[in-house]
Amino acid sequence: MAGIYFTHLMTALLIATGNAHKAGEIAVMLGEQFLYLTLKNYPAAPAIPETADTFASNAALKALGLARWLAEQHATSGLQLPNLILADDSGLEVDALDGRPGVHSARFAALDSGHQGNSPDADNNLKLLRLLKDVPAEKRTARFRCVLSLLEMDAHAKTSNLKAFEGICEGQIAFAPSGKGGFGYDPLFVPSGFDQSFAGLGEDVKNKLSHRAKALAKLKIYLANRPNR
Repeated sequence: MAGIYFTHLMTALLIATGNAHKAGEIAVMLGEQFLYLTLKNYPAAPAIPETADTFASNAALKALGLARWLAEQHATSGLQLPNLILADDSGLEVDALDGRPGVHSARFAALDSGHQGNSPDADNNLKLLRLLKDVPAEKRTARFRCVLSLLEMDAHAKTSNLKAFEGICEGQIAFAPSGKGGFGYDPLFVPSGFDQSFAGLGEDVKNKLSHRAKALAKLKIYLANRPNR
């Protein structure tokens, strides 16, 4: 395992993702008071199965599962530990589908075939449009939901203060995709108060409205008022 070395002059916050874009967004939102780490700093870390039926439970599973692995590595090899672990789970809830795809958002299309793993965005969008083909505009309400799970870890690998921060962005599902940006269901999701999809509004606007931005705003307030340790 590659060594990880950092001083504790700054609080080390491990973001439980290997996605540099997502990690960068989080770092910009939370500010420069942290030393940011990602799963790229811990390439041997296992994937934590998201087996729960809520976003909050899945986010907690990821944070706690990663903490257990870090504790094991610290005990056997002296692996340096972060001070904080941040995990998230998010997805789309469509009212006409009784809240689906929900926690299965990333693998919505794959559920039909029984395949494991995530589905291509295009396949997920096509399935969503097919299921909503007879649903009128006024009943196509939906929301993106994000839950962030924050876990503290001390120098002895003891964890504490598991906290959850939720963000929601209300909107509705369009009849056809539009826009050239974004990812996932962005081409179909039109946030309330707008007439363009997330994919059409652009990243700057989306990041001010998004479910993740709202959850991060709550997290930022908590961290700003968190006692120094």
